[in-house]
Amino acid sequence: MLRTITLGSCVSVQGIVVKQLADGKLVVRVDERNFVGHPVAQVRAS
Repeated sequence: MLRTITLGSCVSVQGIVVKQLADGKLVVRVDERNFVGHPVAQVRAS
Protein backbone atom coordinates (compact mmCIF):
# COMPACT_ATOMS: atom_id res chain seq x y z
CA MET A 1 0.00 0.00 0.00
CA LEU A 2 1.30 3.46 -0.88
CA ARG A 3 1.37 5.88 2.08
CA THR A 4 2.73 9.32 2.88
CA ILE A 5 4.66 10.04 6.07
CA THR A 6 6.18 13.21 7.52
CA LEU A 7 9.82 13.21 8.59
CA GLY A 8 9.81 16.69 10.07
CA SER A 9 7.77 19.85 9.91
CA CYS A 10 8.29 20.32 6.15
CA VAL A 11 9.53 17.01 4.71
CA SER A 12 7.15 14.32 3.42
CA VAL A 13 7.94 10.96 1.82
CA GLN A 14 5.61 8.70 -0.14
CA GLY A 15 6.39 5.00 -0.49
CA ILE A 16 5.35 1.40 0.02
CA VAL A 17 4.51 0.46 3.63
CA VAL A 18 7.03 -1.97 5.13
CA LYS A 19 5.62 -2.09 8.68
CA GLN A 20 3.89 -0.14 11.42
CA LEU A 21 5.80 0.43 14.65
CA ALA A 22 4.36 0.14 18.16
CA ASP A 23 4.60 3.93 18.68
CA GLY A 24 2.31 4.60 15.68
CA LYS A 25 5.02 5.49 13.18
CA LEU A 26 5.25 3.87 9.75
CA VAL A 27 8.23 2.50 7.88
CA VAL A 28 8.00 3.09 4.11
CA ARG A 29 10.34 1.97 1.32
CA VAL A 30 11.41 4.24 -1.53
CA ASP A 31 13.69 2.46 -4.01
CA GLU A 32 16.21 0.79 -1.66
CA ARG A 33 15.86 3.13 1.32
CA ASN A 34 13.54 2.88 4.33
CA PHE A 35 12.13 5.96 6.04
CA VAL A 36 10.39 6.19 9.43
CA GLY A 37 7.86 8.89 10.23
CA HIS A 38 4.36 9.81 11.28
CA PRO A 39 1.57 8.89 8.84
CA VAL A 40 -0.38 11.66 7.12
CA ALA A 41 -4.14 11.43 7.72
CA GLN A 42 -6.05 9.88 4.84
CA VAL A 43 -8.84 11.96 3.29
CA ARG A 44 -11.38 10.45 0.94
CA ALA A 45 -12.73 12.51 -1.93
CA SER A 46 -16.50 12.85 -2.00
